Amino acid sequence: MKIFWFIPTHGDSRYLGTSKGSRTVDHAYMKQIAVAADNLGYEGVLLPTGRSCEDPWITAASLIDATTRLKFLVALRPGVTTPALAARMSATFDRLSNGRLLLNLVTGGDEAELKGDGVFEDHATRYQTASEYAEIWREILTRSHQGESFSFQGERLQVEDAKLLYPPVQQPYPPLWFGGSSEPAQELAADQVDSYLTWGEPPAAVKEKIDQLSHRAAAKGRHLSYGIRLHVIVRETNEAAWLAAEELLQYASDDTIAAAQAKFAQMDSVGQQRMAALNGGSRDNLEVSPNLWAGIGLVRGGAGTALVGDPQTVAARIQEYADLGIDNFIFSGYPHLEEAYRFAELVFPLLPLEVQQKLVKPNLTGPFGEIVANNYVSPLQADNKGELVP
Repeated sequence: MKIFWFIPTHGDSRYLGTSKGSRTVDHAYMKQIAVAADNLGYEGVLLPTGRSCEDPWITAASLIDATTRLKFLVALRPGVTTPALAARMSATFDRLSNGRLLLNLVTGGDEAELKGDGVFEDHATRYQTASEYAEIWREILTRSHQGESFSFQGERLQVEDAKLLYPPVQQPYPPLWFGGSSEPAQELAADQVDSYLTWGEPPAAVKEKIDQLSHRAAAKGRHLSYGIRLHVIVRETNEAAWLAAEELLQYASDDTIAAAQAKFAQMDSVGQQRMAALNGGSRDNLEVSPNLWAGIGLVRGGAGTALVGDPQTVAARIQEYADLGIDNFIFSGYPHLEEAYRFAELVFPLLPLEVQQKLVKPNLTGPFGEIVANNYVSPLQADNKGELVP
């Protein structure tokens, strides 16, 4: 089990669907989140992509020196860049970060946005291009370790004698991740990628996806790892967590929700359609599975669900997904800086022992916590296991 956080390059706020409580996302703020995630022991961070976001490659590169262990999950966009250029960018980033790059293959689901980027392919054609793109990208990086070149003639893409002089640190290439729910997406995942990502659907739906992908990959002699993208709203009690969920949407108007849902309906992404179906555009009945809340998807595209509850409940729900075969968990919460701390402090101690052992442990001795009256160390309390802790 590996726990990731999120860099909100498209904006951050205390509330959704309104400018109230909004927060400027500049480099200083993104650096704060990255440093916090690094110090707290998160495996890495996902950076979103699209015209609503700061560029993920430049943003991630600017955070290399601010962090020591943190990995960066950055988007590859077929059609927006060439696979050979993407291979050079990947190798350089991996070398400069000493092997801390992960790649997220993104085909895009908004045709209007894609046309603005110069991509005029329909849904099926985009996946055909993405498959050839991924193959070229992988082969260039893989062959770079032996100093070999690569030529490819496909229906959509071609390269001749493509060569990379500076190989990546990770061999044969930085891991390639991908998420998609359509038939072409699943075929692409089974063929080309290392880890398949799903948005936070109910466990039964996630299990169905994993079973389908596992069978497809096995038929091709391949094995995939699996990840999930979720928001999280964790508080010390269940009541406080559900209140926080309600507060997150308290300033989102019905008109804003309707406008967002209308835009989502125009997208050809099957994954986005599945997210929208969970909430139905309504504020009613948003708990679509125990402690799985679909309210975020009323106004936010992409990942639209959150785990809601006290630390023990949220940890139990995470374990349910882990039991299905999920290895990588990408979480986020509003605002992202404070929630990175809250989630780590409340939930990390409840994760499986082997995960806790991987987390960063400060090499410090007490006293811990604020000193009382400039003289007294904060008293020890018993944790949920009956052990004394500060």
